[in-house]
Amino acid sequence: MAKDHGGSPKLYQLESKRKRVTWIVGVSGLCIFFYVLGAWQNNGRRPTPSAEVYTRVGCDHDMSSSSSISSSVVPMDFESHHQLVVNNTKSLENFSPCEMLYSEYTPCQEPQRGRKFDRNMLKYRERHCPNKEEKEALRCLIPAPPNYKIPFKWPQSRDYAWFANIPHKELSIEKAVQNWVQVEGDRLRFPGGGTMFPHGADAYIDDISELVPLTSGTIRTAIDTGCGVASWGAYLLKRDIIAMSFAPRDTHEAQVWFALERGVPAMIGVMGSQRLPYPARAFDMAHCSRCLIPWYKYDGLYLIEVDRVLRPGGYWVLSGPPIRWKTYWRGWERSQEDLKKEQDSIEETARQLCWKKVIEKGDLSVWQKPLNHNKCIKNKSPFICKSRNKADAAWYQDMEACITPLPEVTNSDEVAGGALEKWPERAFAIPPRISTGSIPSITVEKFKEDNQVWNERVSYYKRLIGLLPQGRYRNVMDANAYLGGFAAALSKYPVWVMNVVPAKNEPDTLGIIYERGFIGTYNDWCEAFSTYPRTYDLIHAGGLISLYQDRCDITYILLEMDRILRPEGTVIFRDGVEVLVKIKSIADGMRWQSRIVDHESGPFNPEKILISVKTYWTGEPKRE
Repeated sequence: MAKDHGGSPKLYQLESKRKRVTWIVGVSGLCIFFYVLGAWQNNGRRPTPSAEVYTRVGCDHDMSSSSSISSSVVPMDFESHHQLVVNNTKSLENFSPCEMLYSEYTPCQEPQRGRKFDRNMLKYRERHCPNKEEKEALRCLIPAPPNYKIPFKWPQSRDYAWFANIPHKELSIEKAVQNWVQVEGDRLRFPGGGTMFPHGADAYIDDISELVPLTSGTIRTAIDTGCGVASWGAYLLKRDIIAMSFAPRDTHEAQVWFALERGVPAMIGVMGSQRLPYPARAFDMAHCSRCLIPWYKYDGLYLIEVDRVLRPGGYWVLSGPPIRWKTYWRGWERSQEDLKKEQDSIEETARQLCWKKVIEKGDLSVWQKPLNHNKCIKNKSPFICKSRNKADAAWYQDMEACITPLPEVTNSDEVAGGALEKWPERAFAIPPRISTGSIPSITVEKFKEDNQVWNERVSYYKRLIGLLPQGRYRNVMDANAYLGGFAAALSKYPVWVMNVVPAKNEPDTLGIIYERGFIGTYNDWCEAFSTYPRTYDLIHAGGLISLYQDRCDITYILLEMDRILRPEGTVIFRDGVEVLVKIKSIADGMRWQSRIVDHESGPFNPEKILISVKTYWTGEPKRE
């Protein structure tokens, strides 16, 4: 196998005789024979096209009728070409479907397990994952419901979803007046309403825009606490603002699931006793619209956590109780005294955080975080934490009742940690965490090189996966995101990317990703991700399995990917051949169709690419 100057793999035919060059690479006792069929025709005729050669030798390179792998790319056949048995059928584990009662299974937020934990500070709604040593983890495939349909394409998906995919009517009844969601025949319609904006999120955001500069490019990343079906985040997208929306798995059945089905970023989460799984100084704006978070409790602990994840100069927007309590107190069925006490408590905590109250107008109240902590330090605020080292620590980390200190500055007008470019320039500008040297192992040169690498990779993926430029994918996950280069290279497509940085891995790069104007979270891939089943179209896993293969059973990582991947969704693995062979041996028992292909730089690179497509199948309907 060789590669022409245009980058497409070619098989060349010898006219006189065929030359085979074999490299022997020892990988953990496994001899893998890499060869190149090099053929140059002495009479100068053009090389035989790869498709013709595969037809000629009887190799089937079409995975299925619904395959997303481009037929122009020749997969590597290890068995026939490399004299290597990739899968030993005797040891292949074929995974059976789980029972239909697990169709909506969320391993680390399962209500039945959560009931065993303390209800104080909503600890029972935090992450509590199955114990694999006690065999609590499922070793089967989560089934899609009968009649599952491929979701609507974006932007139609913002307003519509198939009822068969998420068969829940509760919110359409409970929140009917507020226009969260409506059932219309075989589909769900999302009018864009919310508890505090029954007339639509668009008009509500316009009201916010009069108070906060939403259109200047200075606000790019936002967080919506207690998001409902994420209509606020959905309508911010057309303003080039991307929101991380979260809500617990609770009595409002499937609210986060609805958001993801709509193609809107969201994850299961709760303001409880632990920090949110995001780095310090991540969001330009935070929002709560009657989110039912008790901001006034626990000595302002939850507002202190919002302060940690809010960027210097960032805004906090609050609507709903207790704002405008003099008008709404009867409808809220609370006393005036109680509501006044709540607002006074919020105002006092904001003052201690050194926030400035920008305005209170109508149903909205807006505060702004200072650019730095010079004034706080000058006023000898007792609430500033002593150490800056734990600012980004957010994986199973308890909240702290003190202000996370900002990086030091030389004058009162300087932005702590460094100022950001406006969007969209921000995506490719040097992030302050790199330019200031706060992550010594990552230099400006490495950042620029990484961007170039990802431009080349995404161009190659377009040929590998024919559906990538066609709008077939909407929800994308980079499971080992590093600097967010994959998300940046995809920014021209109608997708959004959940950038996942492995928890407690060094260097911690999630803060860099947010400084670029993208969103993401921490996750330990030995555990499940905080989302519902069938919520992502494309998962990218570069080096992820080799990172975790000595930490836990990689079978559970692949089963988790299967859980969160939609039917006919795709996973791109990048790794050494031995690791990819292990992955493929497991994937073949999971109803995935997989092919290993060469690295974008050609066959001589030891790193290869495995493209896997989850086949379409559903659970059996209940029999009467």
